[in-house]
Amino acid sequence: MPWRAPRYHRAVTTRPESTLAQRKRQLVATELTEAALQLFALKGFDAATVDEIATTAGVSKRTFFRYFASKEDVVVQFLAGMGADMRADLAARPAGERPSEALLHAVSVPLAACGDHAERVLPVVRLILRTPSLLARFLEHQAAWREELAEELGARLGRDPETDLRPRLAAGMALTAFDAVLRRWSAGEDAVATAAPEALIGEAFAVLAPALDGTDLPER
Repeated sequence: MPWRAPRYHRAVTTRPESTLAQRKRQLVATELTEAALQLFALKGFDAATVDEIATTAGVSKRTFFRYFASKEDVVVQFLAGMGADMRADLAARPAGERPSEALLHAVSVPLAACGDHAERVLPVVRLILRTPSLLARFLEHQAAWREELAEELGARLGRDPETDLRPRLAAGMALTAFDAVLRRWSAGEDAVATAAPEALIGEAFAVLAPALDGTDLPER
């Protein structure tokens, strides 16, 4: 089966590609991303070179650097859409829904995409978790996602994350579960034999739900 880049490889911008030049630029970015992820999966992140990525994509090394500042940035594109999707899904949940249910749906969005395309996504997830420089970038993203989810959850609960502990604590618990599920799912050599990410996150939230939905924190 030919390689196809996983869902979360898109560019940071989500504006419609309305002109021929924009569509061409997006096509080149996609080709570079697919070539890079294929080489990373086959050779490892450190062994694959920018020259090899450019050659595989059929462009020059100079063209690569018009789109990406480094090899790391290619993988960061994989992560870029996750936080936005989680926040958007949280914002779309019914207003009266329990925090545990709303947050479960939100963090399940990228995990469902991973499970639906396990053959293609799993090598990238393993690459991120097992490469120190990429793991550092992943953790940076998670920190940003925590702030975004805390802000959205604070708006839902009528609580200011700057003065109230609960939104940030709840967002942190949800993302800790997200991280734990990715690590568990990617740890085994046989993805088919491992429970799907959606099932694992359900198990995690069954543990977290009492804390997420319990008595409010006391006022200070």
